[in-house]
Amino acid sequence: MRWHELTVHTTEEAIEMISNFIHEFGAGGVSIEESGTLNKKRDTSLGQWYELPLNDIPEGRAVIKGYFAEGTDMDAILEELKRSVDQLAEYDIDTGNPVYELKDVDDEDWANAWKQYFKPLRVTDRLTIKPTWEEYTPEADELILELDPGMAFGTGTHATTSLCLRTLERFVQGGEDVIDVGTGSGILAIAAAKLGAKHVLALDLDPVAVSSATENVHLNGLDQQITVKLSDLLQVLNENKAEAGGSGALGVKLPVQVVVANILAEIILLFVQDVYEVLESGGRYIVSGVIKSKQQAVEEALTAAGFELIEQTEEQDWVVLVARKP
Repeated sequence: MRWHELTVHTTEEAIEMISNFIHEFGAGGVSIEESGTLNKKRDTSLGQWYELPLNDIPEGRAVIKGYFAEGTDMDAILEELKRSVDQLAEYDIDTGNPVYELKDVDDEDWANAWKQYFKPLRVTDRLTIKPTWEEYTPEADELILELDPGMAFGTGTHATTSLCLRTLERFVQGGEDVIDVGTGSGILAIAAAKLGAKHVLALDLDPVAVSSATENVHLNGLDQQITVKLSDLLQVLNENKAEAGGSGALGVKLPVQVVVANILAEIILLFVQDVYEVLESGGRYIVSGVIKSKQQAVEEALTAAGFELIEQTEEQDWVVLVARKP
């Protein structure tokens, strides 16, 4: 089978937004390659090591490739993508004068090629992400997250996801009901369950993500601990108000103790009050996917809804915020 390959040369700062656009436009897969320079600041706190540079991508730049089925109207998609990327400037996101390329490739050229770059990754002292196709012998204290992201976003390598995983490890102590909004590959829901959450409700608007998360939950043997649902943010809770005090088809009992959302700041701002209402007093809201230029707007929205900001962690240009419901 032949595929249309759409390439965008842009900045590392714009990776998450542009990748999300490409997914939304119907890509059958997305690959991301960042700078391989040794000048980049890297986390070695858990003994990670890095080989010599693997590419000649300039510092701070990235190459994003999206793959679309043969017969797709690529001219229309490219025009819409350019329009969406241009609008990122309104949110102070530097896309670095992106360059676009189009060409056709065979499926064997891309479908599995990206897997050679996705290796077991120890994200925290306890959490290690292991691709399903890699052999790995864990230490006694490691919690292994088996993952095959497929076409869904979230391998744990991006700053927003790794920050969120480290934060979850501190705030999920065991026995909590958790809601993961915008679950993608399901990685955060799986981590919460592995850390001891009683039950996790994993939500996503994208049917591809729901399918991928469901499969990854099964790969980790967590079908009884995690419920994956198709939902526009927290809409599924409104549709199941009769179960609000119980733990029926949704699995969790409201109000919950933890809500986590690793999605763009613009989306976070749409449902801050909804999150406040589903959290119990003392509950924590872990917010990721926030670019630093949007941090103040998100903090103001959280405070206006009644939350107390208790923690923030930064990596590169991204911020994770933790808010507490009084």
